[in-house]
Amino acid sequence: MSKIFYDHLIIIEEIDFIIRNAAESSEEKEELWKLVDEIIHHRILERILNRLPEKRHKEFLERFHLAPHDESHILYLQEKTGEDIEKIIKKEVNELEKELLSLVKAPSR
Repeated sequence: MSKIFYDHLIIIEEIDFIIRNAAESSEEKEELWKLVDEIIHHRILERILNRLPEKRHKEFLERFHLAPHDESHILYLQEKTGEDIEKIIKKEVNELEKELLSLVKAPSR
């Protein structure tokens, strides 16, 4: 998995614990992490695009595509949204972790 500019903001210790203890093989662990990463990525990009003025969407997506790891995207987003984008990303990840944990802990039928 490649590095993305917001990776340093993602702390999902409970999910990590569950995956480490639930996965029976390294392949299964890798597949679970791939799913979690995809979910996180889509939710964060959705949240960013909801905050970013629509006229800036294409510009941001082009910048992101060229250098997904570039942490200067944070500064760009803060400038264009006028919001603390790190705080928004952390909040979204926290909410998403709660959602995922509730799904994992939900009684099966």
